Amino acid sequence: MPLRCLIVDDSRSFLTAARSLLELQGILVVAVCTTGAEALVNTSSSHPDVAVVDVMLGHESGVQLAQQLHAAGCAVVMTSTHDMADIEELLSGSPAVGFIAKSELSADALHRVLNLPPASGDA
Repeated sequence: MPLRCLIVDDSRSFLTAARSLLELQGILVVAVCTTGAEALVNTSSSHPDVAVVDVMLGHESGVQLAQQLHAAGCAVVMTSTHDMADIEELLSGSPAVGFIAKSELSADALHRVLNLPPASGDA
C-alpha cells in the first residue's frame, strides 16, 4: 500500500513539481494545498499518512499548521528552501517528525524521515 501524502505550500509551481516527483516514485499524493485551511479540510477527508508542509507558508505559519495537523493525527514533515541550520530554532518546538530541504524531497527521503523501508524497496 503506497504512502498517502498531503503537500502544503504557497507556491503552485512547487506543488506541481513535488506532486509529479513523488507520484512517479510511488507515493500517493491525496491532495495539494496552498493554505492551512485547505490542508485541514483535506486531512479530514483524505486521511493522509504524512503531510509535507512548507515552513514559510505565505502569510501563515507552517509550524502552527504542523501543530494542527499533528493534533488531527497526521505525521508532519517540514520543508523549506532554507537550510535547516537557518530555521532550526523555529522548528525546535514543532511536532514535525523531521525536515527535508525542498531540493532533496523524494520518496526515499520521506521514507527515511518516517523510519520506513526505502521507497525503492532496496535494503
